Amino acid sequence: MVRQDIPLNDLLPTDLVSLRRRLLRWYDRHRRDLPWRRPPGSSNPYHILVSEIMLQQTQAATVVPYYERFLKAFPTVRHLARAPKDRLMKLWEGLGYYARARNLLAAAKSIVADHGGHIPRDPESFSKLPGAGPYTTAAVLSIAFGAPLAAVDVNVKRVIARLCDIDRPIGAKDAQVDSIATALLDRKQPGDFNQAMMELGACVCTPRKPACLLCPLNAVCRAFQNNTVGDRPVPAPKAARPHRAVVAAILKKNRRVLIGRRPDEGLLGGLWEFPGGKIEPGESPREAIRREIREE
Repeated sequence: MVRQDIPLNDLLPTDLVSLRRRLLRWYDRHRRDLPWRRPPGSSNPYHILVSEIMLQQTQAATVVPYYERFLKAFPTVRHLARAPKDRLMKLWEGLGYYARARNLLAAAKSIVADHGGHIPRDPESFSKLPGAGPYTTAAVLSIAFGAPLAAVDVNVKRVIARLCDIDRPIGAKDAQVDSIATALLDRKQPGDFNQAMMELGACVCTPRKPACLLCPLNAVCRAFQNNTVGDRPVPAPKAARPHRAVVAAILKKNRRVLIGRRPDEGLLGGLWEFPGGKIEPGESPREAIRREIREE
């Protein structure tokens, strides 16, 4: 088992310079043509921030039309900071994970109020923006400003799990994987290298049926050499998915329908819904909807 206390040098390929060169050459030749990789987006920190927030847990092909509509509506961070929340949420509708939209709006307000409308370059300052976790901080600052920070998303974790043949589940926060990503990083081109690692995971080192023979790193990939690619990364035990019985009512009066707005925090925060809620133990659906209507 690849324990977390194994020395880092024992896990890494020996020739990191060659690895970086091969990966960057592959990325230059094969990267997808995506709007945030073209000028002016590729050099605009605000555009990069928007794209990275949208790309969290969402495939690039899904993001493209949302990204283009969003920047047409809010072309600068100052436009976004002034955006009505209803309009923002409408533009985000269908993209899911709506907390991202609320955090992006709050981050824009902070950037305008606290940083003069400029995306902060300092990792400590940037990480204090709403929704800016370690991945977003590393991705935006490395791509926008060349900061030597390794961005580790699910694609990068999968590439590292196979490259180093890690035979244990990889956690959401995994110090060993983070250390490997930092050691692999090309500090001269950190933004391109981070994108190359993510692109490799998205297009070649995929969860199912990876195209190992086309991979620029197959010569140094331990899982490929050990014939364990299909077993990496080791899946973590799945938590039981909760199921809840709920009720909802459609109340009409004078050709109008009653809807309510969910609290900003929590699941589907800030969105509109019909009145309703969970069925409590011992309640029938009819009793539950009557109680919910009285409460709301």
